[in-house]
Amino acid sequence: MLTDADYSAIRLTLELATLTTALLLLIGTPIAWWLARTRCWWKAPVSALVTLPLVLPPTVLGFYLLVAMGPNGFLGHFTQALGLGNLPFTFAGLVLASVLYSMPFVVQPLQNAFEAIGARPLEVAATLRASPLDMFFSVVVPLARPGFLTAAILSFAHTVGEFGVVLMIGGNIEGKTRVVSVQIYNHVEAIEYAEAHWLAGGMLVFSFVVLLAVNFFNPQRKLAQP
Repeated sequence: MLTDADYSAIRLTLELATLTTALLLLIGTPIAWWLARTRCWWKAPVSALVTLPLVLPPTVLGFYLLVAMGPNGFLGHFTQALGLGNLPFTFAGLVLASVLYSMPFVVQPLQNAFEAIGARPLEVAATLRASPLDMFFSVVVPLARPGFLTAAILSFAHTVGEFGVVLMIGGNIEGKTRVVSVQIYNHVEAIEYAEAHWLAGGMLVFSFVVLLAVNFFNPQRKLAQP
């Protein structure tokens, strides 16, 4: 059965995934819109940067984030100047790391959805004197709704399942940074396979439901593989 530490890890994981998904939809939407519309030569390097977490080993990404957020890193200097202190081994640090490593799971579905809309609906809206903001919320958002749903589901699921980056940035502090994937690792290290089965089985069912939901909302989408 699940222990108090397991419930704490589940609660923290859900909080982290929910906050990360909300932030990513706010940050990733303008990035995806720009990537879908621009022909600037900056598109290729920006797209490569956004996609980088898909190909980098999580320990490599986690290591460089740890260095950047540390007392001598540029992010560490910035957060200390703001009076926030150092972010490694804090929940705020986990959120920042999660936003970065889950970024492609939001930007790519949204970019594909925006590109699929094409220019014609926007040209029609422009002839009706709709402002750019009106066009985005009245035309683009409704037409790209499957892309938003897919992006939110994939971002939430990827954040829930990540292990390497969260262990590097958050460590293993119960009630503060210990998420489900790390708690499963703890059970295995302690040869508590029965307890590990409860959490791992739950993650297995969760992953199946996520893939089912993605196929339901967007059956023609091909999932990007990390």
